Amino acid sequence: MRQEAVRLTQFAHGGGCACKIPPGELEEVVGGLTAPSLTGADSSLLVGLATGDDAAVVTLPGQEGTAVVSTADFFTPVVDDPYDWGRIAAANALSDVYAMGGRPIVAVNLLAWPRDRLPFALAREVLRGGLDVATEAGCHVGGGHSVDDPEPKYGMAVTGVADPARLLRNDSGRAGLPLSLTKPLGLGVLNNRHKATGERFEQAIATMTALNREASAAALAAGATCATDVTGFGLLGHLHKLARASGVTAVIDTSAVPYLEGAREAVRDGYVSGGTRRNLEWVAPYTDFGHTDAGTRLLLADAQTSGGLLVAGEVPGAPVIGELVPDGPHSIILK
Repeated sequence: MRQEAVRLTQFAHGGGCACKIPPGELEEVVGGLTAPSLTGADSSLLVGLATGDDAAVVTLPGQEGTAVVSTADFFTPVVDDPYDWGRIAAANALSDVYAMGGRPIVAVNLLAWPRDRLPFALAREVLRGGLDVATEAGCHVGGGHSVDDPEPKYGMAVTGVADPARLLRNDSGRAGLPLSLTKPLGLGVLNNRHKATGERFEQAIATMTALNREASAAALAAGATCATDVTGFGLLGHLHKLARASGVTAVIDTSAVPYLEGAREAVRDGYVSGGTRRNLEWVAPYTDFGHTDAGTRLLLADAQTSGGLLVAGEVPGAPVIGELVPDGPHSIILK
């Protein structure tokens, strides 16, 4: 089987972060799954399941100035090129550490491969792409784990470090802060179009492979304490989680939200994933949509893969798309 003839996206039921379990179902599954003996006022766990943040954070005895950040992320092919898929998956996994204000230090690969259907030469390219992005991030790759699986999947488990006094959390937003978004939306619909037609969207690949390292550093330098990355639950889903955890309402200026070239056309032409529609259904009871049109609603809920950071605060070079206001009847208001 020639590498250039293989369309990896055709071996997956979904693509990228659009294949995540729907947020409402996931919350039902993990609700209450904590160890009582390891929680409480004296717990070393600074960030866990409670607010659905991007990664877990723990402190170490005798290391007051350092916290350990731990996360894992993997998904089915989002593009056909194996090297690009590896790069995207690695950037996406590393993003969870950056979203907490941390620095990744070591990662291990997570690989599921249909060994009787796809050549291992493609798997090598996937791993090479992941290694190159991790190297760009200054993060070691120390092996990993693989399984024989009918559907290809790839990602990383990543360990990082952060200053526990300077974390970016999704529960520390407060009324009066602006909201900045560091990458444009539309990755989901463009990836879905790619899966359906084979069209290659360089703007989407460049966005997904870009590290959130500089955005995280800029947010910390600006004094931000609240952020999350925008991935499979879409902007609205991750914004709802942030507003809910922080006890505020988010007001979004829909005209200020940036989109990738071709995103609106992809929505118009029907390339909307089931994950995106489930995202919109989940946030609908908590959102005042105002006069926002149907296409814009779908783009705001679009399941992103390796999206940008959503920061409560101003980030140089990133558009301000709204603000946090005192808690009201909705967690999100669109204007």
